[in-house]
Amino acid sequence: MTTWILLLRGINVGGNNLLPMKNLRALLEKLGYGSVRSYIQSGNCVFECSKKNAGTLSEEIKKALEAEFGLHLNVLVLEAQDFNSTIKDNPYPVPESEGKFVHFFFLAEPATHADLDALNAISKPSEAFTLTDTVVYLHAPEGIGRSKLAANMEKKLGVPTTARNLRTVLQISKLTEAEANK
Repeated sequence: MTTWILLLRGINVGGNNLLPMKNLRALLEKLGYGSVRSYIQSGNCVFECSKKNAGTLSEEIKKALEAEFGLHLNVLVLEAQDFNSTIKDNPYPVPESEGKFVHFFFLAEPATHADLDALNAISKPSEAFTLTDTVVYLHAPEGIGRSKLAANMEKKLGVPTTARNLRTVLQISKLTEAEANK
C-alpha cells in the first residue's frame, strides 16, 4: 500500500464549497481507500491505496466530488514520500512557531513557462521564493495577507496550485508518520 496526500483547494472558505471532513473521509472510504485521516477543515487528507498513479487518483476523486457533492474543485494528490521530501528540501527553515510565514504552493504540474521576472518585480524586499518542479516555497515574513507575490503566484506560474503554510504541511506530515508507526 502507498500512502497518499490529498490537497483540495477552495473548500470551506467564506461559506463557499462547504464540505465537512467527515463527508470527505466517507467519500474516500467509499472509493476503497483505507486509513483515511484529515487535518483541519480545508481538504487535507492522508489515505492508503494500492493504486500507483497520482493523476489517476486525482481524476477519480475529482469526479467523485462532482458526482456526490456537486463540487468542481482543484484536486491534487501527492505520494507521501514526495510530500515529505518537500519539507526536507524547504530552503526557508524557520521554527514551527513561525510556520505561518513560509508557504508551500504545490504545483499541479511543473511551471515550465513561469514568469519569474514578473514574480520578482512584485515581491517585497523582505519576501523570497524558490521554484522547483513540484512546489514553490514562499518566505513572507510580513505575512501573505497583503502580499502581491502570494496573490499573483498562480497567475504568474501559469499552472494550478494549492498553498499550505509550513505549520499545516508539518501537521499533514505527522499524519503520514502516525500511519507508518502502526
